Amino acid sequence: MDAAFTAEQDEIRRTLRDLLAKHSGPGEVRAAVRTAEGHDRALWRRLAQELGLPGLALPEEYGGAGCTATELALACEETGRALLPSPLLATAVLAAPLIAALGTPAQRAGLLPRIADGALTAALAVPGGSMAAALGLTADNRAGDWAGGGRAGGVQARQDTGDGGWRLYGEADRVLDGHSAGLLLVAAHTGGYPRSRTLLFLARAEAEGLTRTRLTSMDETRPLARVELRDTPAELLGEDEAASDVCGALATTGRTAAAHLAAEAVGAAAGALERTVAYVKEREQFGRAIGSFQAVKHRLADLYVRVEAARSAAYHAAWDPAAGPLALAQALEAARTVAGEAVQLHGGIGFTWEHEAHLYVKRAAGDELLFGPVHRLRDHAAGQAGLFGDVTPDGLVHGVAVR
Repeated sequence: MDAAFTAEQDEIRRTLRDLLAKHSGPGEVRAAVRTAEGHDRALWRRLAQELGLPGLALPEEYGGAGCTATELALACEETGRALLPSPLLATAVLAAPLIAALGTPAQRAGLLPRIADGALTAALAVPGGSMAAALGLTADNRAGDWAGGGRAGGVQARQDTGDGGWRLYGEADRVLDGHSAGLLLVAAHTGGYPRSRTLLFLARAEAEGLTRTRLTSMDETRPLARVELRDTPAELLGEDEAASDVCGALATTGRTAAAHLAAEAVGAAAGALERTVAYVKEREQFGRAIGSFQAVKHRLADLYVRVEAARSAAYHAAWDPAAGPLALAQALEAARTVAGEAVQLHGGIGFTWEHEAHLYVKRAAGDELLFGPVHRLRDHAAGQAGLFGDVTPDGLVHGVAVR
């Protein structure tokens, strides 16, 4: 394995960092999250048309750049560093891979080029608000508990006898960018109670019976919405409901998404650390910069080690998505620790609304609520790896009693 980045990959990172430094500072981020869309539409168009960001990992035949998950991970690291509010995660990391994996040739040809050029944004709507479980990050998504199920709960789908299409009824909470996305990928049940199974459906933003409400979220840079469907017309994603391995596609997407989320969390942690280091060099106490005190140096050194370790894990996960969930756990933990220490080391100003330190704290906490928590990511990864073996009927795991 060659761990060195190519010149093209370094250029992607440098170009994006320079652009976001000019157009996505703390002031611009605060202004963007207060718009109706929750992001700067002009900046998003520029990122899509000039840099091709949403199509970075899409095949060239669909208007993408044909790059790998590594290039998109590097882009996510830079957007995380700037705490950029954008549809990139919901559209390019979650929705587009599912369309590419499950969609019919016509669906892929009709949707992916529009996603690649930024004209169409998309969001994944799963019932119950358990995105981590749906993506197979914290539980086995084939169990179906995350999707409700049965005669009640979740989103129900029935085939329309008139035109052969589908109708959806139910609601999904905490849908990332669900209030502004032009296309929704909705996980819904069909087949009735005895043969209930989860499928993915495409619902257009203008469809009748579709109501979207933006929710108040802890992290304003991650806009969340409640999606209500009342006999809403939808299109099945894929050709044959019996042949669609939705849970498998969600789990595959989840592993790659975890790598990108890990890179984004590393970027946020690095951004918080850089701001903190700059502050302790300027802030004086007892006639000297507080960064010269040994206790402060030790704390910053510990944070640096955490960030670099998490960065290494995220880069490895971009190369091997199977390591994504564990890399995400490490990155979320690093982001949470660094953000908390950043507030402390900024002193009194770090606790104010005027300072940007709280934005990093909210990003770390919000991401763990959406895609964690850390201990469940690690527990599920350990279970999949067979680390603890199988529990026998007498409560023993490899001869050790379970209490």
